[in-house]
Amino acid sequence: MNNTSERLWTKSFILLTLCNLLLFTGLQMTLSTLPVYAEGTLHASSVQISLVTSLFALSAIASRLFAAKAMEKGGRNLLIFLGLAISLAAVTGYYWSGTIIVLLLMRMLFGIGFGMASTAFPTMASDVIPIRRMGEGMGYFGLSTSLAMSAGPLIGLSLLQGPGFGSLLLSTGLALALILPLGYRLTKGLPANHKEPVPVSAPGPKGSLFRKLFIPCLLNLLLSISYGGLLGFLALYGQEVHLEHIAYFFLFNAVAIVIIRPVSGKIYDRFGPAALLIPGSLFIIGGLMLLSFAGSTAALFPAAICYGIGFGSMQPALQTWMIQSVDVRQRGMANGMFFNSLDFGVAIGTMLLGSVALYNSYAVMYRYSALAPLLLLVIYMIILMVQRRNRTALSRVSDI
Repeated sequence: MNNTSERLWTKSFILLTLCNLLLFTGLQMTLSTLPVYAEGTLHASSVQISLVTSLFALSAIASRLFAAKAMEKGGRNLLIFLGLAISLAAVTGYYWSGTIIVLLLMRMLFGIGFGMASTAFPTMASDVIPIRRMGEGMGYFGLSTSLAMSAGPLIGLSLLQGPGFGSLLLSTGLALALILPLGYRLTKGLPANHKEPVPVSAPGPKGSLFRKLFIPCLLNLLLSISYGGLLGFLALYGQEVHLEHIAYFFLFNAVAIVIIRPVSGKIYDRFGPAALLIPGSLFIIGGLMLLSFAGSTAALFPAAICYGIGFGSMQPALQTWMIQSVDVRQRGMANGMFFNSLDFGVAIGTMLLGSVALYNSYAVMYRYSALAPLLLLVIYMIILMVQRRNRTALSRVSDI
């Protein structure tokens, strides 16, 4: 049935997707460039460089714990505008960060603001997407996140290496500031059947919610570890192997994501997460191995395509899985846990892989990072086998 209630591309959905794209673009423009700035201008050590990413991620995690509760109580609009205001203040503070300590404090402040806004937008998106098109809808919505994760670093590194740090910050601030009028139109133009969540004192047992989301959260964390290595050290890897155009990795990665996202959402709706998580893990492993042996710009193309296909299909599958596992009132909590596991994985990835790079080359580090998606694949295969055995046992009992 294809009536009005099944429409996906509504005005609200388009505005939400655009807002999310700008928010994550602003984030990604600084995630990949601030480590380079910290090393080159502030003479930061490898440990301090890893903190530039990990402290941001940890502060965003803490912020989302508050944001998820606020979403349950109907504080959606406050989260959007307060989060954007805090993020813009932090971006302004980057310009005046003359020491690594001040820069790290601004990163934590940015994490707090980003954690608020990044919890609100996907939760609102899941509320306006027709339930029977949830996989497809979250796939398209998640495309904005993945495109930002690919295009943002490319734009950021180009600005840092070209016009300079000031232009980078100005562009980042502009991306975030553009969300303000769009967010205002969004909150005033939601469809009539869309309402703020009603305040609830007990949406469900906390332990039950944790059990429902633990497995996809764990898999998302493992997926994000390798991405932390890309964000924190790809530019430095390019310097190590003398690749002047290492940022093209993010461009090719974005191309792959644009191609795979529309297809992956429909595959999820029809076949479920297994059809994406198993091949996606193999693509990511292949992409990381190819990257570790890249000796030219041309060699970045297959590495980025493989990684983009894997990451672009797996991330929205995990997010949709989590959203569909909980009650409607708990979608804010589910989205918060999704992004927390992502950020926690990035934080772990930058710290662990930074330690590996301290005693080895960055090329060796990327080979080690392939262990994370391999572990993801092993865990998920075990889960599938256990589920299949349980279903077989239940069918036998029912036949008796």
